[in-house]
Amino acid sequence: MALTDIWFLLIAVLWTGYFVLEGFDFGVGTLLRVLGRDDTDRRVLINTIGPVWDGNEVWLLVAGGATFAAFPLWYSSLFSGFYLALLLVLVALILRGVAFEFRGKLDSPRWRNVWDWVIVFGSAAPALLWGVAFGNIVHGVPLDAEHHFTGTFFTLLNPYALLGGLATLSLFTFHGAVFLTLKTTGALRDRARTLSRALGGTAIVFGGVFLVSTAIEHGGWAWLSAALAALLLVAAVLFAAGDRDGFAFAGTAGAIIAVTSTLFWSLYPNVLPSTTDPAFGLTTTNASSTPYTLQIMTWVAVAFTPIVLAYQAWTYWVFRKRISRASIPAGGGLPVAGR
Repeated sequence: MALTDIWFLLIAVLWTGYFVLEGFDFGVGTLLRVLGRDDTDRRVLINTIGPVWDGNEVWLLVAGGATFAAFPLWYSSLFSGFYLALLLVLVALILRGVAFEFRGKLDSPRWRNVWDWVIVFGSAAPALLWGVAFGNIVHGVPLDAEHHFTGTFFTLLNPYALLGGLATLSLFTFHGAVFLTLKTTGALRDRARTLSRALGGTAIVFGGVFLVSTAIEHGGWAWLSAALAALLLVAAVLFAAGDRDGFAFAGTAGAIIAVTSTLFWSLYPNVLPSTTDPAFGLTTTNASSTPYTLQIMTWVAVAFTPIVLAYQAWTYWVFRKRISRASIPAGGGLPVAGR
């Protein structure tokens, strides 16, 4: 296997890990005002992801850095063509991080209410926009002979990409609701479980249509991974209905892995197809760095990836216990917010 293929696979793994881990973060944030009946409920919800949300975002940073180093032409064409959309994602992620830190700085209901809505926006917007972005990457965008994007922002808002956005938004929200059944207790947990059943149906509808559309267009292995994703989603809904929270979460995580695999299977060996002329598209060959660069990157990845994975696994183990209303101290402060 060529180094270009290895790094395409590694980037796919990084995006998959990001969507699995940050996916339930997005889901919890999106559901903050839906499941949180009062301030204590909302503080419980925030604290379920408080110790891990910023660590989960590291996967995005590494995926972006790996793309820049391994496939610089892909990175430049992508970020120039998707500039406004990716800027919106960045702004949303920044606002969400600020909201987690600032929410408890004043003991004021109005103050906390404003930051609660910022968290909702900062979670739902990226969940939607990542699906739109990857829908366009797989479908292709107008590129000229120099691999320059020739469309506009509205070119990205095509039906297939918008369907991808609805699929990721519904899937991540379902993933977050199932995660909350694992991390909360009492009435809040019951509400999360009840809502997860409805969200599961929505994820099956939007995700199913999106995956079928992808498989019809690209065929091959996409059919297999799409079928696996659909089965895992159905299984997750059934497990959620049967009060099998751990299996339900494994099902949503597996479905996200299968969906992301479908997209990368459909994309390879392209990294950014051109709808203007297939010859103008970017592939793992014409968009890659030099072999020496890829060799150095491979040795660095081999050395440091196990350390990072071990540290993150340890973090999840330390903060594995459920959170209840009783664990929230009186007052407006936020005891856990990424620290």
